[in-house]
Amino acid sequence: MLELLRTNDPTIIAFAQALLHGEDIECFAMDVHMSALEGSIGVLPRRLMVRREDHFQAQAVLKDNGIEVSTRK
Repeated sequence: MLELLRTNDPTIIAFAQALLHGEDIECFAMDVHMSALEGSIGVLPRRLMVRREDHFQAQAVLKDNGIEVSTRK
């Protein structure tokens, strides 16, 4: 899996997941429960991962909808 998105904003993660599911691209949100360890202050970013073969299309979907994607691979 490759990182598609990294953000502290849970609404962006939810919006990105909805967009990707609408395009039949499977994605997985990581670090979702880290807020319990940090005291729910939103310091640690959440990551959205996609399969390697879906990464290019997923980037295009998010960019078309104004969401900045991660440049990390």
